[in-house]
Amino acid sequence: MKVLKFGGSSVARPERILGIIDILKDYYASGDHFTVVFSAFGGVTDSLIEMSQLAAAGDDRYGASFSAFAKRHQQAIVELLPEGPLRTETATQMRKSHEVLKNLLYGIFLVREASTRTMDYVLSFGERSSAYIIAQTLVQSGIPAEFLDARKIIKTDKKFGSATVNFEKSYVKIREYYAEHPKVQVVTGFIASAKGGLTTTLGRGGSDYTASLLAAGLRADAIEIWTDVSGVLTADPRRVKKAFTIPKLTYAEAMEMSHFGAKVIYPPTLMPALHQRIPLYIKNTFEPDFPGTKVSEESSLDDVAVRGISSINNVALLTISGSGLFGVPGISARLFGALAAEQINIILITQGSSEHAISFAVKPSDADAARMAVEEAFAYEIERGVVNAIKVERDLSVVAIIGENMRYQPGISGRLFQALGKNGINAVAIAQGSSELNVSVVISREDENKALNALHEAFFLSDYKTLHLFIVGVGLIGGTLLKQIKDQNDYLRAKRGMEVKVVGLANSKKMLFDPEGIDLDNWKDQLMASDIAVDLPVFVGRMRDLNLSNSIFVDNTADDKIASYYEGILDESISISTPNKIATSSSYLQYQRLQNIATKRGVQFHYETNVGAGLPVISTLRDLRDSGDEIRKIEGVLSGSLSFIFNNFDGSRSFHDIVQEAREKGFTEPDPRIDLSGKDVGRKILILARETGVALETENIELRSFLPEGAMEAESVDDFFRVLDDNGKYFTDLHAQAAKEGKVLRMIASLEGDQAAVGIQAVGADSPFYGLSGSDNMIVFTTDRYSERPLVVRGPGAGAEVTAAGVFAEIIKIGNYLG
Repeated sequence: MKVLKFGGSSVARPERILGIIDILKDYYASGDHFTVVFSAFGGVTDSLIEMSQLAAAGDDRYGASFSAFAKRHQQAIVELLPEGPLRTETATQMRKSHEVLKNLLYGIFLVREASTRTMDYVLSFGERSSAYIIAQTLVQSGIPAEFLDARKIIKTDKKFGSATVNFEKSYVKIREYYAEHPKVQVVTGFIASAKGGLTTTLGRGGSDYTASLLAAGLRADAIEIWTDVSGVLTADPRRVKKAFTIPKLTYAEAMEMSHFGAKVIYPPTLMPALHQRIPLYIKNTFEPDFPGTKVSEESSLDDVAVRGISSINNVALLTISGSGLFGVPGISARLFGALAAEQINIILITQGSSEHAISFAVKPSDADAARMAVEEAFAYEIERGVVNAIKVERDLSVVAIIGENMRYQPGISGRLFQALGKNGINAVAIAQGSSELNVSVVISREDENKALNALHEAFFLSDYKTLHLFIVGVGLIGGTLLKQIKDQNDYLRAKRGMEVKVVGLANSKKMLFDPEGIDLDNWKDQLMASDIAVDLPVFVGRMRDLNLSNSIFVDNTADDKIASYYEGILDESISISTPNKIATSSSYLQYQRLQNIATKRGVQFHYETNVGAGLPVISTLRDLRDSGDEIRKIEGVLSGSLSFIFNNFDGSRSFHDIVQEAREKGFTEPDPRIDLSGKDVGRKILILARETGVALETENIELRSFLPEGAMEAESVDDFFRVLDDNGKYFTDLHAQAAKEGKVLRMIASLEGDQAAVGIQAVGADSPFYGLSGSDNMIVFTTDRYSERPLVVRGPGAGAEVTAAGVFAEIIKIGNYLG
């Protein structure tokens, strides 16, 4: 014998009911013996509550609500049963039943009251209507079925609203009834009866409970709960998109999952099945061939330690603390006795071995009553000052990892706290039983979704992680970066277990958000079509409020306003990658502050592309220092535009023409003086100086100008080029002097000790800079270990492709850290 139960969503519409009829016909044809429990049609229980409340309030709109209820069931009869005697019989019976409900509601309207006893009777019309109509439909389909009102066989006390079952009496009645009725019984879920035939209900999840009671009474082989999801999932799929079905759970694991909000299972449902060791299957009405989840006493032998991750959305945490608790017997008894006297349920309890404090979580609605009860119980100690005033913390959630195999695998808690910590999620309280069946953590409610996703990745997708990017600046570098991400995402998913989702974009005019990931095939069109005007505080605020796990902010601009938000972004535990030099070359105090915030929050602040585009300059410098090498001197051609200019200044063309070409090719800024002044190179050597631990400021960098008088003061770019042209001989002489000595001119930045300078130098063939070509950058590190032959890093130092690639590499590096 199997007991099948179908929930409200499964029977919400006639076409869904017909799908269930097909499932049951297959069971019947296969020779299975079964009985079926049905909930009310989807939404009907809520409508019955609504019409009762309206009637109790003296609002005659209850009549319209009742009419809609009656019409819905009559329409279902028409759609499920062909015209004929069976349809007529069914429709007539429903009208009679609903007439009773109508009169009952009118009574409520007259007395202006709907007691829990009355409400139980009102609510029973939902299941009684659905089960009767479906029973008649089964008969029409050729299955010998009978309608069974569960009030005949399930007996309870008179605790209306959530009655307690008399198991012994109910099991006897179940067995007797089924022995006398061999047809397929179609049973009303949720309802029962007390002494005198009074209608009662079994509380939330009561239809599942009905199925479990029937199974226990009949000593069934299995219970099947048919719902609208494919079993018990590893996490709530509404919050964790990558949640998947758990094939097997033990009863204990299922109880823990249901306690922490897995809505598929209602805790009392499991008790009769557990006592009788009856396996429970959770299946999907809309995917009947999917195996779903099996819940039984069998423990899975696989290596999976954590079976599921669940949460309680909103709790309050109360803490009693003070020296008066230490070593005093009976403290816990007094505390929990006071709470029990007020009928307050405790969700979670935690106490440190110091016995200085006890924390416990309750529903927010119980928080004030709990505080007053505890303060009254400990009034004497509080007055003496040996117990502190009760601390109440609100807007919290509990997240829990669950699994019986956790006890056999060390490091589970470490992985949990690492996943939370790297996403900036603080643990307010922690609880774990000695059975190690679950580890519960109290966190801020606003971090709940992020915590669930971070933990799900850590335990179920440990070889796979999703990065969420918020990108500001989609011009040459930003646009190239987006293309690189699009082209490489398949590889990263397949080979690195990493998916990069761009969830926020902004240019100088508009911004766009999509938590599920912006389509990178047409991001330009989407951004252009966005009706959200760019507003940096709003962008940063939305990034914070989305609170996605593994979030990374990418700034592809040179905007000082955007850089001013870095501090707040890092403080929200969001990592940053940027080619923007403004923040790292501002005051040394601010540079230190950003580094310290990143360290404090456990996030990454990467700016490799500040100095050498995609070249590994800063990372090489850090590796040298971290491995104990001493930096003696740093020299570098740190500008791709200046490298191009001086590499081509060989005497065959004027300096004016070479600068003009560099500008036309996009190597320089529209105003080449920005490059030729050496200020940008100065920022780069400043950053390298700081990375070596030297506390320099911008004014400490010596900029040795080589431009003729009047060049920097020219009123326009055209005027500037005229000055270059007029001073052709000056530049020719510079080149000639160097060539005469067998040397070439290079714009070199240098750092030695705490002395930093930028200027042109004539270098001979013995210098690594002599052979530079194109727009390559070169950085030369002279260290204790690399003294005779300095360490050289050389390659393209400018260009959208290499700069974007450098940012992309940092994004992947951050992703590896977060994983």
